[in-house]
Amino acid sequence: MKAKKYNHKDAISRQQAIQKLGKYAALTALGTFIILNPKKAQAASPPNPGDSPW
Repeated sequence: MKAKKYNHKDAISRQQAIQKLGKYAALTALGTFIILNPKKAQAASPPNPGDSPW
């Protein structure tokens, strides 16, 4: 089995990598905020979470 040779033409710069990571981070933060929307989470929670009927 031959080792795969590294091709420098496919490499990206640090600045390009940071820009890509920033886009993924922004997308992840937006998705998390949409999924865990504070108003919906508050509306779904019981009024007194410590008061259990059983």
